[in-house]
Order: sequence, then structure tokens, then C-alpha cells
Amino acid sequence: MADKLRAYEGKDITVTYSLRRCIHAAECVHGLGAVFDPERRPWVDPDQAPVDELADVILRCPSGALRFDRKDGGAAEPIPEDNTVTVAADGPLYLHGNVELTLPDGSVHQDTRVALCRCGDSKNKPFCDNSHLKAEFKDASVFQKVMVKPDTNGGGALAVKPARNGPFLIQGPLNLVGAEETVRGAQAALCRCGHSNNKPFCDGTHNKIGFESE
Repeated sequence: MADKLRAYEGKDITVTYSLRRCIHAAECVHGLGAVFDPERRPWVDPDQAPVDELADVILRCPSGALRFDRKDGGAAEPIPEDNTVTVAADGPLYLHGNVELTLPDGSVHQDTRVALCRCGDSKNKPFCDNSHLKAEFKDASVFQKVMVKPDTNGGGALAVKPARNGPFLIQGPLNLVGAEETVRGAQAALCRCGHSNNKPFCDGTHNKIGFESE
């Protein structure tokens, strides 16, 4: 789906908002209600808070829907040293790090914060669009049989490629975070059809159910 970007100009900072990427985690509203007010039009007023404070709150947006461009010479968003994939209970995969996501058209989307669909029903694949709520997707984020290859290469980017009609193929150093444990590795195949019996890992169920996604 085509993205819809909106820019909100402030004196010292520009805030960019992606309508397609937003999953209403509300970190912005809870963090700085004076800047982010859904009842106001425009709903973002960058001049209602100190720039450093505003930048810190934007960095809490787990989907990457909010971005900033500082005009005061302040620091841009840093690239995290560690790559983290958090498996949200009953929800998406939250990626935080040096992420290189291959899109269906073959282009590579570089990012630091991404929310990826794992229920299989998003209309904005590979990104989450909150369809897991309507689908009543359930997964406690507790690892059963761990299927992650060890990390032998040290640091670097996290390459994520959605396989056609299949899982997310992930290569690169990562910390996979679940409800009860964190596993460090360098390669994994994570379910995105929503039906694996070994979530968050792929077990081939996408073939049985006829899952389709470029």
C-alpha cells in the first residue's frame, strides 16, 4: 500500500508522520500530550515542547511512524549498536536496530524502528496495521523449540527478507526477545502467516494453509 506522509514544521524541528506505519501504540500521546493531541487539528505541534524532549519521545515510537529532522544542529536519530527483535504477545514483531528490510518490489528499506506483521492478515504487509486485533491473533510470546543459529560474526546490520508466501528470513546479529527469555543469534526464520505451531518460528505451516504474500 502506498504510504501517506505528513510533515509538521516547527521552529527547530520537523516531525514526519506515516499514516500507513502507525499502529497507535500511543507512546507519543502519553509522552508529550502537549505536542501530540489527537483531538486537535493539526494534531502535531512541534513547538509545544523542548526539541531534545520531543526527539526522545519520537524515538519511543515502536513502528517508526514518527520521525524527526532537526533544524537546530542537534543530533539525528542514532543507529542502535544492537539489533533487537521483540515478539509482542498477541501482536507484531518490533525491530529496533540497524534494519535492512527487503520490500516486495526488491528495494531495501533502511530503518531503525519497524513493526512487522506476524498474524498474516495485515493489508500493509510486511508492516503491521493492527489487523491482529480484528483477527483475535493469540500468541503468548513464549518460546517452545528455539530455532536460531548462533551469532558468529559479531556486529552489523540486520537483513530481513519476507520470503514469497513464506516466513521472514532474518540474517545478522540479533537479540530475540520473548515474554520469558532472550535468545541471541544470527539467523532465523520467523512465522508471518500466523499459524505456526512453534511461534514465533516458522514450521512450514504456511504451505499447508496456502498463505500468499509477495
